[in-house]
Amino acid sequence: MLTVITAIRSVLAYVFVIAYVVIIGTPAVLLALATNTHRHLLVLGIACVRMAMAILGIRAEVAGREHIQRHRAALYTVNHASNVEPPIIFAVLRELTPRLKVVYKAVLRKLPILGRGFDLVGFVPIEREHRERATQAIDRAARSVQSGNSLLMFPEGTRSRTGALLPFKKGAFVLAIKAQAPVVPAAIFGAARAMRPGSPLIWPTTVRVHFGPPIETAGLQIGERDALTERVRDEVARLLVEAEAADREAQTDRRSGAASPR
Repeated sequence: MLTVITAIRSVLAYVFVIAYVVIIGTPAVLLALATNTHRHLLVLGIACVRMAMAILGIRAEVAGREHIQRHRAALYTVNHASNVEPPIIFAVLRELTPRLKVVYKAVLRKLPILGRGFDLVGFVPIEREHRERATQAIDRAARSVQSGNSLLMFPEGTRSRTGALLPFKKGAFVLAIKAQAPVVPAAIFGAARAMRPGSPLIWPTTVRVHFGPPIETAGLQIGERDALTERVRDEVARLLVEAEAADREAQTDRRSGAASPR
């Protein structure tokens, strides 16, 4: 029965997002092109994510809000194990740091309407398999940070199928050093429960997002990128363990509460 309910909610969410993008996204993109403004695209995008999460029964719990850099540009580096993570973490972060952009896989730029919207709001596509274009994208992203924008990146470069943290690509940290911007490590846990590999179903769950203290890059040189990469990865790994422990504790509390006599 639970699977049937989840299937219904998943279909409703898919239909909602497609309809939202077509019916609301299309005129919103046209308005952005006509007026050379894009703030409304971000507001509408986050509203879409929040409504889809409500339909699916996905909640986000945030720890470490005090580490968000509200008054300066920063690079937010997050682990990646599920397709539902990017929109969730963007919606969480965008509420806490207004000038937020995303570095994303260039293949997503081909999506109708969304791809154009990504361009208009200043998201940066990257082709990691094409070294010269990837370098150009890193330079473009660094200029964006220097102009005052924060960036969200997934330095593993792809989803972890097992949930275990993969090696980090160095591009994010070359970017941080070039921009002389702090790196804020973050871990997201629980999203793999929501969308399991190979299944289109999206299950209700609570996703935990934990932010760590910023790691400064002021004064660092490009030659120090390897050390910075390892330092940030170690911190993300620590936060992932912390988020998993908090998740287990919350589940234990829920089970204890459900078992308590009334």
